[in-house]
Amino acid sequence: MKVLILQASPRTNGSTAWMAEEYKKAAEAAGHEVTVYNVAHKKIAGCMACEYCHNKGNGACIQKDDMQELYPLMAEVEALVLAAPIYYFTLSAQLQAPIQRMYCVSKPAKVQKMSLLISSQSPNVYDGAMAQFRDLCNYWGAFNLGLVTAKADEQKTEETQKKIVALVARL
Repeated sequence: MKVLILQASPRTNGSTAWMAEEYKKAAEAAGHEVTVYNVAHKKIAGCMACEYCHNKGNGACIQKDDMQELYPLMAEVEALVLAAPIYYFTLSAQLQAPIQRMYCVSKPAKVQKMSLLISSQSPNVYDGAMAQFRDLCNYWGAFNLGLVTAKADEQKTEETQKKIVALVARL
């Protein structure tokens, strides 16, 4: 299965990046083809609601930024993993922009399954991100494989790594 991980932490060695890398290692060990795309290090603007994509653009966004690299990956992916830090009760802005920019194509054509990896320094701040993820799975028609959270004392631990491996096993 083709797996795409949208890694949305600007911290290269942070907890979210670690979670994404652990997912990648486990998925590749299980025989899946995995690409990690760090959206936090790309220049992806938010949707302008200009409707160019639905009028003159024939499904193409008028903005020519790094999202142009991501559209082909999203078109081929069968399993999508969203990996984001939670700074303020929902998915980070770095992940929001590419999700919103999918508006021009409605939804990824081949996505069948989705997972969520989220980390935060605080407990009990995940509800907004989990609700958005659940709604996104429903709208895109993707099976929700589940999620792994990691608050401060759970980050980069063997216990969290085991939870990630168990999540990968659901692929």
